[in-house]
Amino acid sequence: MRLAELSERSSISTATIKYYLRERLLPPGRRITATQSEYDEDHLRRLRLVRALIQVGRVPVSTAREVVAAVEDDSRDQLSRLGTAVRALPHGPEPDEPGPSTDVARRTAGELLERVGWRFNLELADQSRAFRTLVAAIVALHRLGYACDTAHLLPYARMAAELAVVDLNLVEEYETPAEQVEAAVALAVPYEPALLSLHRPAEAEEANKRFGTGR
Repeated sequence: MRLAELSERSSISTATIKYYLRERLLPPGRRITATQSEYDEDHLRRLRLVRALIQVGRVPVSTAREVVAAVEDDSRDQLSRLGTAVRALPHGPEPDEPGPSTDVARRTAGELLERVGWRFNLELADQSRAFRTLVAAIVALHRLGYACDTAHLLPYARMAAELAVVDLNLVEEYETPAEQVEAAVALAVPYEPALLSLHRPAEAEEANKRFGTGR
């Protein structure tokens, strides 16, 4: 397909596509004349990934390029490619400077991962932005005076484990390793807001059952 058709099918302007090409977020098309190139379904799929990262996830171009590099690196095993790509995604706030609250939260987070049966090393976990975001969340709960011990957090971790099964089942519906890595990233960006959006009406429904008229 030509650039105009790629733009039409992706709903992304030709100017934006050219920008993605310049920034190496999209591989070059197959040159057919001195001024024209041809694109295929792989380009269309890559555009969905880049759009999810930059336009939906508000990921910086440099970070998007890191994700794309992981997708394209077929010299690495699939677990490594998935890990690199997903780690590049934005996370929440990290904990403040080390202190008593952070130390307690770090131990609570470590105990939580152990209780749910996930493989981890606490020193390596400290290098994970997701782990540090979890620590920051526990610190915030502790400072506000809300329950945040392992027993209270364990049901959330178990539900997260179930969601991970759903996520990876969906990823495995894609055929090639590159498609699977792209799907893991592209789906994470809009799916996480969808998950959070479902949380509040679910709570409202349960609250109505417990405290309301049930209507």
